[in-house]
Amino acid sequence: MDSFGGDNSHTTFQTNKASIMESFFQSHSYQIEHVSVPVRRALMDNIDWSYRLIGIRGPRGVGRTSFLLQYAKENFQTRLRQCLYINMNSFYFQGRKLVDFAGDFVKSGGQILLVDQAFKIPNWREQLIECYEKYPYLRIVYTTTSVRGGENDHTELNSISRQYWLHGFSFREYVNLQTGENFRAYTLKELLEDHKNIAKQIRQKVNPMEHFNNYIHHGYYPFFLEGRNFTEALLKAMNMMIEVDILFIKQIELKYLEKIKKLLYLLAISESLAPNVSRLAEEIGTSRATVMNYLKYLEEARLINLIYKEGEQFPKKPAAVLLHNTNLIYSIYCPYVNEQQTMETFFVNSLWRHHTVNKGKREGTYRVNSNVDICVCDRYKRVKTDAGTIVARYNTDLGRADNEIPLWLFGFLF
Repeated sequence: MDSFGGDNSHTTFQTNKASIMESFFQSHSYQIEHVSVPVRRALMDNIDWSYRLIGIRGPRGVGRTSFLLQYAKENFQTRLRQCLYINMNSFYFQGRKLVDFAGDFVKSGGQILLVDQAFKIPNWREQLIECYEKYPYLRIVYTTTSVRGGENDHTELNSISRQYWLHGFSFREYVNLQTGENFRAYTLKELLEDHKNIAKQIRQKVNPMEHFNNYIHHGYYPFFLEGRNFTEALLKAMNMMIEVDILFIKQIELKYLEKIKKLLYLLAISESLAPNVSRLAEEIGTSRATVMNYLKYLEEARLINLIYKEGEQFPKKPAAVLLHNTNLIYSIYCPYVNEQQTMETFFVNSLWRHHTVNKGKREGTYRVNSNVDICVCDRYKRVKTDAGTIVARYNTDLGRADNEIPLWLFGFLF
């Protein structure tokens, strides 16, 4: 009798597991069928997909989920069940280890597992490592936030996985999406040496100035493609960046949430880019050291960019603080929008991924890669610059001199 009961229990357990796996496959098929990605992200072609463990890092709102689904849709037929998308928001993975689920997937013939929001499950790094070691023929692509959970660059997960970053749309990607063109990205060296010809070639096909203001307002995040209120969607993402990504990953108590949010708002409405850390600490009711830590967390969440003097870095006080991208400026509802600060925000956001950007000696000037000084200013403003300084002018479609580059063209760097 005991033996019979045990066999029956085992059979029921196996049936339940098969049923659960079937429900995940059904969810996968539904999402693949309904995913709509009007623009193909360049990162898709830059990833070496032969790696067994691939991490896609990025802040909320840039399309990590859509990226995984787009990859599955392009490369795997749902009926073959070789690929499966799963989201760690599912409560199922609070009660069952990922490594056990991966084992069932492999037994069913699965080859590649797409694990969205991996950081949501307990000991997620250890679970991914265990999957890697236990299933040598399984490939895993996982997504996680841009906020780091205290790990350094020498963790075991980093040593066995290949990590890539997904960002918001560049101005180039936005223009391509709006016009159907396929403009390539240019290097900074190409822009500095041949900006007049590059700008003319682009202008022969499109008028970039017709799209620039729209991009500044709502072009960085894919929300504008989804037919819903852009500002509301971005505000929701921003709150999640702070409430979940920062507080959850950094293990900060909930009572400090309002201080971090207020700090972000004070930075957004400040008339000066140079932060007064002591005053900020007083206004949010905390210590100067805590403000410095909060600034770093906001930077990791891709809500701000910290700009330092050349040769300095955190924990030194930054020389300037800018919102991470211009869309954030409009979503926070600043009392007024400072055009100069907005354009400097666009400039820094266009360069920070692949270049070192430091604060220059003069107002509105940045030192790039320790060898190029670039001054951001209006088309009509007369500026005193040092010899060799490049002028990035806004409100113009072409550079009028060899050392003048239209600001919008820096949006074609990625």
